[in-house]
Amino acid sequence: MEIRRADMIADELEELVFAGEFQDGDRLDEVKLAAQFGVSRTPLREAFQRLIASGMAEQIPRRGVFVRQPGPVELMEMFETMAEIEGVCGRLAALRISDQAIDVLLEANKRCQQAIDHNDMDDYYRENEYFHHFIYKQSGNSFLEQEALRLHRRLKPFRRHQLRVRGRMAQSMAEHVAIVSALQAGDSEAATEALRGHVAIQGEKFHLLISSLKTSKG
Repeated sequence: MEIRRADMIADELEELVFAGEFQDGDRLDEVKLAAQFGVSRTPLREAFQRLIASGMAEQIPRRGVFVRQPGPVELMEMFETMAEIEGVCGRLAALRISDQAIDVLLEANKRCQQAIDHNDMDDYYRENEYFHHFIYKQSGNSFLEQEALRLHRRLKPFRRHQLRVRGRMAQSMAEHVAIVSALQAGDSEAATEALRGHVAIQGEKFHLLISSLKTSKG
């Protein structure tokens, strides 16, 4: 399936950027990469578009697609904004979520735990992504949902990379349990704080992310 292949290529390109194979400002050579991945240019171009949407690349007319790495300040600002948006989604969801929707989140958490049991980071991220997207929908505010999805896409490569930190998946899972408990109790304040804290990367969490990015770039 072409779209699925495009997502796999995008994931691999993100990893190559984090591993230092591509530096900030490097051009992504379409012909070379199509040969490297053994694909036509169609899924590759779709992968490029995902990188552009996440802010990891930019398209310059008549020149091509170039790697773009946000600096520490921009990254901090994006995570800070995402944490606040998720907090608002949690507050509204706590007031509006149905029992059936709570059951969906509980099932999502079971799948997250299964991914941890198999030490499958990619599978955990996919289930984690579903968990968050479902909460956005439960806010009952479609404009807020779309804004949350847009920024979530932008931060996806960095949020995936965070999961490589030892113990982060288990910590994330514990935070998921607290989030669902707050939503189940209809506690909007607790849901806000749980989601905000889950996403925010102030202090040590931010230093860990930045240092891991530096390390991966050599």
